[in-house]
Amino acid sequence: MQVCANDLGKHSIRVNTIHPTGVATGMVMNDAMAKMFEDNDPALSSMQNVLPIPILQPGDAAGAVAWLASDEAKFITGTAWPLDAGFSIR
Repeated sequence: MQVCANDLGKHSIRVNTIHPTGVATGMVMNDAMAKMFEDNDPALSSMQNVLPIPILQPGDAAGAVAWLASDEAKFITGTAWPLDAGFSIR
């Protein structure tokens, strides 16, 4: 990603990525995940956020993307944003 940011910066193109925890979309709100919760699957313990929220809403990620695309973030490029309620620090 930083290589892309370096290459595209001369064209005033910014490159940033968002790395969310689980978001309430079809990717995680499905029968397979529901079964994991029903079965109290031990894998769920490794999929917990640090902040006391179970899952992000699509608007949470959209808000971060909208801010990065705004003029307020015009000097931000080459970054990776963990929009993950602390998931990545566990």
